[in-house]
Amino acid sequence: MFKGGNIKVTHFVLGMSLVNLILFNWPFYTYVFHHTDYKSLNGVMLIASLILMMVVLNALIFYLAFFISRAFGKGLLVFFFVINAISLYFINTYSVIIDESMTSNIFNTNYQEASSFFSFKMVLYVLFLGVLPSIFIVKAKITGDSWKRFLAVFLGSLFIIAVLVFANGVQWLWIDKNTKQLLGLALPTSYTVNTTRHFNNKLKENKKEIILPDATIGDNEKAVVVLVLGESARKQNFSLYGYEKNTNPTLSRMPDVFHFDATSCATYTTAGIKCILEHTNSNDLYEILPNYLYRNEVEVIWRTTNWGEPPVHIANYQRREDLQANCQGEGCDYDEVLLTGLREQILASKKNKILIILHTSTSHGPTYSKKYPPRFETFSPVCNSVELANCSHDELVNAYDNTLVYTDYILSRIIEDLKQLKEYKSTMLFVSDHGESLGEKNLYMHGVPMSFAPKEQYEIPFIVWVSEGSKELKPNKMLSQNHVFHSVLNFLNVQSPVYNEELNIFK
Repeated sequence: MFKGGNIKVTHFVLGMSLVNLILFNWPFYTYVFHHTDYKSLNGVMLIASLILMMVVLNALIFYLAFFISRAFGKGLLVFFFVINAISLYFINTYSVIIDESMTSNIFNTNYQEASSFFSFKMVLYVLFLGVLPSIFIVKAKITGDSWKRFLAVFLGSLFIIAVLVFANGVQWLWIDKNTKQLLGLALPTSYTVNTTRHFNNKLKENKKEIILPDATIGDNEKAVVVLVLGESARKQNFSLYGYEKNTNPTLSRMPDVFHFDATSCATYTTAGIKCILEHTNSNDLYEILPNYLYRNEVEVIWRTTNWGEPPVHIANYQRREDLQANCQGEGCDYDEVLLTGLREQILASKKNKILIILHTSTSHGPTYSKKYPPRFETFSPVCNSVELANCSHDELVNAYDNTLVYTDYILSRIIEDLKQLKEYKSTMLFVSDHGESLGEKNLYMHGVPMSFAPKEQYEIPFIVWVSEGSKELKPNKMLSQNHVFHSVLNFLNVQSPVYNEELNIFK
């Protein structure tokens, strides 16, 4: 194995594959042990085969990298160990599954959101599981292999993998059923495979969006819709829906406020927002609501403290920093900034039909306690840690519930502004992009694949206020995010070939 301090490349990659298995993949095998009969012969064979398969497959990938170049092989291993350490931290701390949707979340985040996850525990993970092994990898003296030995190792590895696959034929159904969980916990397979999927889908999405048929405006009556895109707001913690704590102290006392049961299309922001803004739930990229209405002569204003929406092609797109320039008071550092000069901007419009979209970030974790001004800390004590499992359940829920009290305040402010626009028919729609887990079943935040996501991550609030004398609402029962597109068209009397009356909430 060692000659003058040198390590044979085959021994080195096999050793690194074993280290990778031991350090980073015990959540994978914990899941396997909990979901198989590990005392039966088939269970023992499955677990042994998965261990051997993981070691051989990873060793083969490392071996191919080193055969290309020792520098490339070392660089790839260092990258894997550091990213594995970060991934393991999130798996252990937030019980996440690193599937395609979670990988997309990572690529669609920004510095502000990413920095909110920073903790001393994360530093320790990276230092001890990422940096220290990387020092050994960089300093290791590794001898190469001949082409003849390379082919023998390569073909031998493929043969072992093929034997393991077919030896577990009776377990294929179990593996197929648990593919998402297994692939989402295997490191580094999870993020490498799903990163490839993410960029492949981005290439498809970046094709020119599918343009919808032209629309016409049916009258000259003044009408305005304020669509508030909620962030991580789950239905069950709104007192409007029967929650025992009063998280809606203002909305619950306001007339003409209605709430409906609803579900999201996904458990992460990009897919949730896409679904709200499109006329149908599809994997294709259709022209979204703001782009469609703007192209058809409706005044469209987008204000955001968040991110993750599909491409928006309008003239009036305003970010947090744009709005803060004309904002005063403590609310300027929170989602209240979205209301800065809103009524004045509506009145300044020269068009009769107006759509305002406010994309909030109020209830996004893990730093719930930093999402609202101190005066909205209605429930206490609160969780101030980014490691949510370190807080008591009551502290975590209190911090989250305070974000909903603040949301209640913002929505009531919007309604009060709209009430003053006597010459307009007006409505406010509040729809969340997805829900949120707060420790139930040891899950935190969101992003669990819809196929096995808990209801906390997809049951969302759908709250509507309508100005007096403008529109009545249907006796809606269960709504979807796709109801937004068609309801906005109806309220503004925009007549379109894609309009679906069944997805309209107004009479």
